[in-house]
Amino acid sequence: MSDAPHLLSKDQDGILIVTLNRPDKLNALSAQTMTLFEQALLRFRDTPELRVMLIRATGRYFCSGADLKSGDAPAYPRTPSGIRENHRLNLNGMQRIYDEMEHIEKPIVSAIHATCVGGGLEMALSCDFRLAAKSAAFSFPEGLFGVLPASNGVSRLTRICGPHWARWLIMGNQRADADRALIMGLVHDVLPDEGFGEAALNFCRHLTKQNAEQMGAAKIAIELAAEVGPSMGRHVERMANSALMLNPAYLEGMERYLKGVGGQKD
Repeated sequence: MSDAPHLLSKDQDGILIVTLNRPDKLNALSAQTMTLFEQALLRFRDTPELRVMLIRATGRYFCSGADLKSGDAPAYPRTPSGIRENHRLNLNGMQRIYDEMEHIEKPIVSAIHATCVGGGLEMALSCDFRLAAKSAAFSFPEGLFGVLPASNGVSRLTRICGPHWARWLIMGNQRADADRALIMGLVHDVLPDEGFGEAALNFCRHLTKQNAEQMGAAKIAIELAAEVGPSMGRHVERMANSALMLNPAYLEGMERYLKGVGGQKD
């Protein structure tokens, strides 16, 4: 058994890069993985210099889901209410951690180079951006055991891809390759395998150059707009801009822009 940490973390150019590092276990999510991941996530949240978080992995799988075979896997409760509470509070903190990923007002990117299933797919769904290599593939194998992906897999997949494709992956127990995932809206882009890691980093570098206040407000506004009708969605836009348009960076930028336009007209 390897003594290497289950998750690696490093800072680079304002990007926090975390790497799932259990290639011999297909990057199954152990208790150690999730503990280290949550520590990295909270450091990302609380460190202004870190603008973007990138999740990647080593080996022939991006992630094979929760580690159900390790000695630290807890016994499942034997009552319906106990199982519901176990999903909410335990499972190595997956629901809590994935919710926090969604709430942090900074962009989180997953770079999925290979097969991504179960709890690993739920982690990816909790990110703001999902980039896939041509060799990537996605599935929820929970259906093989007669259960549902329960760390927000059903809810997030349905919200992102719609009921049509949620049925395909969850009820149909189908596997989606990278091109199908792009059609589904599950990933934002499919990139060549060669140079995939650098391409994902370049996308993250691009995100670090965006206005941090705008990014945070946009993340909240988009989530709210997905839950309310168009009329209320427009109120969300107005509310967000009422703060953003008082940002000194916006005011200074507009002043420079208008002076530039004025100079061209004279």
